[in-house]
Amino acid sequence: MDGSNKNERGGQAAGRLLSLDVFRGLTIAGMILVNNPGPSGRVYWPLEHAAWHGWTPTDLIFPFFLFIVGVSITLAFARRVEQEGSVKRDLYFKVARRTVLIYAFGFLLAGFPYFDLSTIRLSGVLQRIAVCYFFAAIIFLNTKWRAQLGVTVALLLAYWGLSEFVAAPGYAAGDLSKEGSVVSFVDRVVLGRHIWKGGGRIYDPEGLLSTIPAIATTLTGVLAGHWLRQSREAYEKVAGLFVAGVVCVVVGWAWNAWFPINKALWTSSYVVFTTGMALELLAFCYWLVDIKKYKRWALPFVIFGVNALAVFVLSGLAARMMNLWKMPRADGRAGNLQTYIYEHLFASWAAATPAFGSFLYALLYVLVWLGLMAILYRRRIFLKV
Repeated sequence: MDGSNKNERGGQAAGRLLSLDVFRGLTIAGMILVNNPGPSGRVYWPLEHAAWHGWTPTDLIFPFFLFIVGVSITLAFARRVEQEGSVKRDLYFKVARRTVLIYAFGFLLAGFPYFDLSTIRLSGVLQRIAVCYFFAAIIFLNTKWRAQLGVTVALLLAYWGLSEFVAAPGYAAGDLSKEGSVVSFVDRVVLGRHIWKGGGRIYDPEGLLSTIPAIATTLTGVLAGHWLRQSREAYEKVAGLFVAGVVCVVVGWAWNAWFPINKALWTSSYVVFTTGMALELLAFCYWLVDIKKYKRWALPFVIFGVNALAVFVLSGLAARMMNLWKMPRADGRAGNLQTYIYEHLFASWAAATPAFGSFLYALLYVLVWLGLMAILYRRRIFLKV
C-alpha cells in the first residue's frame, strides 16, 4: 500500500461514481461488523452465516465485495484498453502487483502473530479476492463483453456439472454435504493441514474448486461495469441494473431447487442469486447518490470505501492483538482485552440479552474504525495497492 493524496479519491473526479465507494464501504462495514462479535457466544442470526444450505444477510457480504471488484476492473481499465496504442504490458504488471500484495495481506492475517508455516491457512477472504481479481482482470484485458458473459456462464455450468456428476471417494455423485462434496474432498486432499480450522478441517469456505464460481461472481461485476459505461441516460442505467437484478434473483432462487444456494460451496445458484441482490443494491445506491444527490447519509460508507483494503487489514490485525493482550476478568480469571471491554461496557446491562450486547460490541468496533479512517479521509490520505 502507498499513501496517496490525489483529490480524485475523496473529492470525486469528473465521471467518478460516488455510489461505487458507498457500495464498497457498506460491504466493508458489514465485514467488520460480522467478523468482530462480542465474546458472549451469542449472535443475532442475520449476523451469522447459514449453517450450510440457504443464506442469511451475512452471506451476501463477500459476493457483494467480489462484484464491486469486477465493476472497478472495468471502470479502471476500459479507457486505457480502448486507447489506440495502449501498452497492455503495463496493465498486466499492475494486475500482477496488486494480486501479489492482496494475497500477501491475506497471508499476513492468516498467520498473525505466530506464523506457523506447517499449518498456516493458504486460503481466505483476501486470498480469494486476489485470485478472483487476477483472473477477472486477465479475462477483461483479452476479451470483449460477449466473451466475458460466455466465460461467466461456462464457469457456472461447469461447476454445476462438476458438483453434480463427479463423486468424492466413498460418496455418491451429487453429494453436497460438508463431508461428501467433491469440492470439500479436493480441499482436504490438496490443502491438508493448511485447510480452514473453523469447519473441523472438513471443508474450506474459500477453497480451491469453489474459487471457480467466485471468479464468475467477479465477472458479473465486470459486466455491470460495461453497462455503467454505456452512453445512456442515468435512469435507463438504473432501470437496466434493476431489471437484471430481478432476473438474477428469480433464476438463482429457481436454480436452488437443483443446486442449493450455499455460500461455503459457492454454488452456481448462489452466484446468480447474490449477483441479483448486488445489482439491486448498486441500482439503489446509484439512484440515491449519483442521480438524486442524497450524499450526506453516505459519508461514513465513502470513508470506508476509499480505504477499504486498509481498514479490513488493520481492523483484523487489531482484533487479533486484542485477543493477545491479557487482562483480568470480572471473576478474577485470566482474560483478554476484548473480554475486558465487553464486561465493563456491555455485560452489566446486557446479561439478559447477550446477543444484543455482542451486537453493540461489534457496532462499537465499527465506529472506532470509522473514526480512525475519518482522520485519514479528512487529510486526503488514501491507502491503496
